[in-house]
Amino acid sequence: MTYYQIFLAGEVVPAANGSNFRTPKLISQSLRIENGIPKLMGILNVTPDSFHADSRYDAVEEATEKALQMWKQGATWIDIGGESTRPNAQPISIEEELNRVIPVIKSIRQKNDEGLISIDTRNAEVAIKAIEAGADLVNDVSGLKSKEMFDFVVENRIPVCIMHMQNNPLNMQENPIYDDVIEDVSKELTITVQRMLELGYPSDLVCIDPGIGFGKNHSHNLALLRAGRDLLGDLNCSILWGVSRKSMIGKICEAEDTNDRLAGTLGSTALAYNYGIDLLRVHDVKENSDLLKVMNEIHSRPNA
Repeated sequence: MTYYQIFLAGEVVPAANGSNFRTPKLISQSLRIENGIPKLMGILNVTPDSFHADSRYDAVEEATEKALQMWKQGATWIDIGGESTRPNAQPISIEEELNRVIPVIKSIRQKNDEGLISIDTRNAEVAIKAIEAGADLVNDVSGLKSKEMFDFVVENRIPVCIMHMQNNPLNMQENPIYDDVIEDVSKELTITVQRMLELGYPSDLVCIDPGIGFGKNHSHNLALLRAGRDLLGDLNCSILWGVSRKSMIGKICEAEDTNDRLAGTLGSTALAYNYGIDLLRVHDVKENSDLLKVMNEIHSRPNA
């Protein structure tokens, strides 16, 4: 029985050491803010062309060590991607994407049988193989627009993050237009989630992502971040922000080089804390974790 068949059956997935983990309840809790502190998803790109060079890894051993390090630094999730979806990125073959991500997922799972792994892909075949290799969640930047991906996730109750993207990476930044960006993005995500719920998919296993920088201009990005949790509307699911080191941060901070965008990224993380955002997808786990610890300590302690 594959992992996702076990998950569909609602059974516990046994760890190699005899403990029990990765139940639907655990996954649900891992997608929700806890004690006011957002969960962190560490970025691990098995690519040669992702926009931030320091997030790229081309060797299985190196990628595995980085994943283990990010868990130790405070990440709840490790998000593994084999295809760059930065603006103007060229698509790659399914075979190439599989060759990049599957050995890494298997290696990481062998080293840590309890850590939570997400697969960053818009291809159903990759998602299926990744789940079978040990991943726990599908992070789909195309928002489950593929029928095959939608059916796989819904029929097998695979935990999922659904991101909003206008058009595709090749053309998404060519003059993106919305009538009302908050209403339009919220409506599109809501329609997808409601379709899932009508088919029996549990709302606590779905996370939505407004898709900062994916078919949005600077004003659109700012509006979506200001909306915070309001973007969820009546949906009983979690929300993820992926802002780390993106061009929006570069524009605000006048930092063309992604290496100069950490401080600005931490500013958005502080805002996420104040807004009650559930999950943050970040390149720098330790720095983001430290910031959240300090903010929480100050906010939670009564006045002396």
